[in-house]
Amino acid sequence: MTTEQEPGQILLSLTNVEKSYGAVRALQDVAFEARAGEIVALVGDNGAGKSTLIKAIAGVSPADSARITFEGAAVSVETPQDAAKLGIATVYQDLALCDNLDVVANLFLGREQLMVGPYRSARLLDKLDMARQTRALLAGLGARIPDVLARVEDLSGGQRQAVAIARAILGEPKVVLLDEPTAALGVAQTAQVLQLLRRLKARGLGVVVISHNLADVFAVADRICVLRLGRNAGEFSTAEATHEQVVSAITGLTPSAGTGTGRQLHDLTSGGDLA
Repeated sequence: MTTEQEPGQILLSLTNVEKSYGAVRALQDVAFEARAGEIVALVGDNGAGKSTLIKAIAGVSPADSARITFEGAAVSVETPQDAAKLGIATVYQDLALCDNLDVVANLFLGREQLMVGPYRSARLLDKLDMARQTRALLAGLGARIPDVLARVEDLSGGQRQAVAIARAILGEPKVVLLDEPTAALGVAQTAQVLQLLRRLKARGLGVVVISHNLADVFAVADRICVLRLGRNAGEFSTAEATHEQVVSAITGLTPSAGTGTGRQLHDLTSGGDLA
């Protein structure tokens, strides 16, 4: 199912975001937005504030202060339930899957469907319908998981990521946040996950991706937002930006051919991973 928003319409907007942990100011006057039918990458070095911002959006660790609008209306996000009600889903780096359960059980964990009719009073699970919905959802995402009754622990890293993404969109969110979705994946599995992200975009969702891997970012994102030391450090259209420009914003260094700074930037951009 696709959202009703026009591509490019602002779904989520945050301005004046502030977050401190004791004396440490993790976010200072940060602004960020997610748009329908767009993949926006949130990048920055370790400690830049990326995960802090995502946790604030997801309601896991609310901002100390912020102006937040969702679909043009002012909102407050104080808990994960607040985010879910708005239509914001989050896929964390650890995926939070139950390895001993099968794919269907993971998708419907906590929202299992009961059989209707004369069986309803016995509170029997409608396993056939849940399996049908699981197959349809995975097929719509282009995920390659032949057996939805396979235990998650027997799946590849890319398949596990697909299950986590499918679970996130089962509730038909409008914005999906993904924290390092390609971390520790091989080349083939990374390609599968990037294709999944494109499928989410095609469904009209606003897709927010945290990543250290600039090769993946440039392969899939439409827009790149850079955080540095808890502040906005730049925003780029992927089609117009270069790796060197983005790395310069991340590090605060200026590309300069033939200098040590220039060599450092080259090493970062050619290696892809900033972590």
